[in-house]
Amino acid sequence: MATDTKIDPKLRAAVGTHDVNPDTKIPDVAPIARGGRRRSAAEESRTIVANATHGTLGSLSDDGTPWASLVTYGVMDDGSPVFCLSTLAEHARNLEKNRQASLMVADPFHKGEVLAGGRVTLAGNVKRSDEHPDESSARAAHLEAVPSAAMYADFNDFSFWILEVDRVRWVGGYGRMDSATDEDYRNAEPDPVQPPVPDTNAHLNAEHHDALLLMAQAFIDLPEITEASCERADRYGLDLQLVTPEGDKAGRVSFTDRIDTPGGLRAATVDLARRARQKLGA
Repeated sequence: MATDTKIDPKLRAAVGTHDVNPDTKIPDVAPIARGGRRRSAAEESRTIVANATHGTLGSLSDDGTPWASLVTYGVMDDGSPVFCLSTLAEHARNLEKNRQASLMVADPFHKGEVLAGGRVTLAGNVKRSDEHPDESSARAAHLEAVPSAAMYADFNDFSFWILEVDRVRWVGGYGRMDSATDEDYRNAEPDPVQPPVPDTNAHLNAEHHDALLLMAQAFIDLPEITEASCERADRYGLDLQLVTPEGDKAGRVSFTDRIDTPGGLRAATVDLARRARQKLGA
């Protein structure tokens, strides 16, 4: 039987080599922006983990049954998540017996279709903070991210746990995914411009659509681009959704330099628009 699923045009997913019924109605493929420097899988993962404070903790029960639990966490400087867990919780008892664990975190800034958003899974082994060489930093990291934990952190049944990451898998939405090594994850930096991005995208699309169009026409090698909107922004550049006579396309425009401060996004986009006007003689 044919399947006709109604999907927002922006979420038209790449089908690739998926095994589907020949009669299935498949949405058009949504192009992924190519070109220009972008965040690595390690940077994407660190950015998601740094900006969220809760996720799904995976542990193993005595009989090997996978157990998923909603938990809060903080993050140490190397990207290690820190949990504050009570022995009243099954997941804490699981970790006492089997130190293997995973944490799945979803992009806290994503709105809309859940599977179109970014998420990351970190896997490894946990240690109680008293087994870790920097116990005080682990405690501080959790309490900074979850201030309410100060009310119960010193109860006898609670303790801090650190996930020492050795596997990283990032998914950035439809058709965007990659793995990162534990070393690359530890050494990567969270993107400092990520928190303001949703507001920046809305502002660019509402107030500066003419500048976005100039950027696209100047720096993206596609003919007859008639409209452009900003879909994503990061410290390296902008992902643009484009309208052309051949249909919707996607492209990327890069900033001159990497942004290293939270407030640097505005100046970088202004410079990008200036360079576009200069190139086009507009």
